Amino acid sequence: MHVLLTGATGYVGRYVLDALLRHGHTVRALVRSGGDGLAAREGVDVHHGDITEPASFGHAFQNIDAVVHLVGIIDEHPSKGVTFERIHVDGTRNVVEAARAAGVGRFVHMSANGARPDGVSAYQTTKWAAEEIVRGAGFEHWVIFRPSTLFGDPGEDNPEFAKRLWETLVKPFPVLPVFGDGQYELQPVHVAACAEAFAQAIGREASNGVAYCVAGEERISYREALRRIARGGGVRPKPTAPVPLPLARLGVNTLGKAGLLPISPAQFEMLVEGNTCDAGAFFADFGVDSPPFDVPALDYLRQY
Repeated sequence: MHVLLTGATGYVGRYVLDALLRHGHTVRALVRSGGDGLAAREGVDVHHGDITEPASFGHAFQNIDAVVHLVGIIDEHPSKGVTFERIHVDGTRNVVEAARAAGVGRFVHMSANGARPDGVSAYQTTKWAAEEIVRGAGFEHWVIFRPSTLFGDPGEDNPEFAKRLWETLVKPFPVLPVFGDGQYELQPVHVAACAEAFAQAIGREASNGVAYCVAGEERISYREALRRIARGGGVRPKPTAPVPLPLARLGVNTLGKAGLLPISPAQFEMLVEGNTCDAGAFFADFGVDSPPFDVPALDYLRQY
C-alpha cells in the first residue's frame, strides 16, 4: 500500500517507518520541517506540512491507501500554541478529515494506555477524544493502539521514558526522590514490537475496529524500573528517598507546571496511577516479541 505517516521523524515514527518499508509499503511522510534524511531513503516521499494547519496538507493525501497517525505530545507549551487539545484533538480531526476527503479507507491511530473520558489528566482525556474522532469518521478499516510505557533507543534528539529518567534523575543524583512508596506499576514494552504491529494492522482485516492495549509481559514497580535503568546505564542502583504524595503533588503543580522539574502535573498523575493493562490480544494477534525491560535491553542508555 501507499501509506501516509505522520510523526515520521519522531521517536515512534522512526521505528514505524522502518517497519512499513520492511513490509513492502511505500511511505509519504508528513513532517513539519527537515526530513532530508527520509527523502534519501528508497520508498519514502517527504511532504512538508503541519497537522494543526490543514492548508499545509496540499495534495499530501492524494493516492494514499492508508494513514498511520502518530503525532502526539507529552508536555504542553501553551505560549507556543502546543497544547493537548490542539495537537491530540484538533490535529487528529484535521488529519481524519483530510483522509476522508481524499477517499482514504484505512486509518491506524496511536492513542495511549489510560485514554478515557474521565482520565486523571488532560493527556488521557484528549487522547480519548481523538479516538472518538477516528471511530466516528466512517473509515472502512480502522485500528487504534494504546501503548503503555514505550522503551528502546530513541536517538539523540528524541525523548523516551528510560532515557529521560536516566538523564534527569538516575545519572545526576546520588539519592533518588520517589513519590510515595514507589510501588505503582509499569508495564514497559519495546517500541519495535509496537511498530511492527502498526505495519501489520493496516492490512490485517481481523483487527478492523479493534483498540489494542500495547504493553510488555512483565509488570514492575517504579522503584524496580529505577534500579534497572541504573544498571542499564552502567551504574549501581542508588538509594531512594520517599516523598509523601501530597507534598510531591504540591511541588509538581507549582514547580513542575513552571517547567522547573523534569515531570509535569499530567505525567505525575499518570505515573502514580500506574500504567498497566492486559496486552494478551496484542501479542496473540500480531505475533510480536518484546524484550524484557532489563539490563541488556537498556544498554543504549550508556551513550547518553
